[in-house]
Amino acid sequence: MYKLLGGLQAYFKVQDIHIDNVLFRLHNVFTTVLLLACSLIITATQYVGRPIQCIVSGLPSHVINTFCWITSTFTMPDAFNRQYVPGKHVAHPGVANDFDDEDAKKYYTYYQWVCFVLFFQAIMCYTPKFLWDAFEGGLMRTIVMGLNATLCEEKEKTAKKEILLDYLLQHKKSHKMYAFRYWACELLCLINIILQLWMMDSFFNGEFLSYGLRVMNLADEPQENRVDPMIYIFPRITKCVFHKYGASGSIQKHDSLCILPLNIVNEKTYIFIWFWYIILAILLSLLVIYRLVIIFVPEVRPRLLRARNKMLSREMAKSLAKKCDVGDWWLLYMLGRNMDPFIYTEVVSELTKRMDSDNPPIRSPKLDAPDGKQSA
Repeated sequence: MYKLLGGLQAYFKVQDIHIDNVLFRLHNVFTTVLLLACSLIITATQYVGRPIQCIVSGLPSHVINTFCWITSTFTMPDAFNRQYVPGKHVAHPGVANDFDDEDAKKYYTYYQWVCFVLFFQAIMCYTPKFLWDAFEGGLMRTIVMGLNATLCEEKEKTAKKEILLDYLLQHKKSHKMYAFRYWACELLCLINIILQLWMMDSFFNGEFLSYGLRVMNLADEPQENRVDPMIYIFPRITKCVFHKYGASGSIQKHDSLCILPLNIVNEKTYIFIWFWYIILAILLSLLVIYRLVIIFVPEVRPRLLRARNKMLSREMAKSLAKKCDVGDWWLLYMLGRNMDPFIYTEVVSELTKRMDSDNPPIRSPKLDAPDGKQSA
């Protein structure tokens, strides 16, 4: 198992420079690794193990197994409601005589595609990170210049601080696109989760969105009234019909019972994915609302600067937030995450002083006194 999944640990390398937040990484890194791991496990089970085993008399079992896997199997939905005493009402949940009623059958073909769909979902989850890395272009690492470490020679530290201050002053009010592109990537994460929930619901014929709720409600049901939703969506035993010509040329029908051990893995995989996606959708929705507050309520920005670095005074944070637009404020906020707190405080203090000196207060013009003399 380690050899199979060991390559995914590269995604969890500790970053010395952070250009995003925790939720962004949960969506782009953790969820991507989760989906890739599930895809690899299901692929290994599907192509290395025995994903289907069918019981039929008079025919080679490997022929029926291959046929039923590459075509489809089916259940009788009505038989799930009669599963309370297996072996009496029905042989197994969902398994009953079809009486050649094609409309009453429910076919399952998704299990061939699960590993590919999970891999495609992983690509979709990684896309916002790929876009943000391309947009960001290493700007944060470039302007931090190693000031995230306290152990630095005073001469070198002073020179780097001067370069950083020059950059911030020369490129004042030019970082709006930097901030809005990142926030757009966060919004893309939310859109991706909602889109994937809809896609998985379509993939499972409208059964996925309520999947987790039905599993939770199962615990409250009496034992004799339980209809396991995991068995309904991921049946463990299904039916398959194989036709062949007999000795006289007539068509013979072979009704086989198929066991799908792969669905034991599928049902546990997708119940975890369901809960994880619902939690992510809620958290990302709150994050988008939080970003809207930052954009449209400037009064919260000084408080967030102080929350990032307690050594900043309220007056300094207010003055800085007032003189910067939302793009510059976001850059300073992210610098607070990546720089040493003492160095960051020194940089912000010097930046505030230089901004004040560049914008001297405007004096009121002298007014003429009523007697014709100018007032002082």
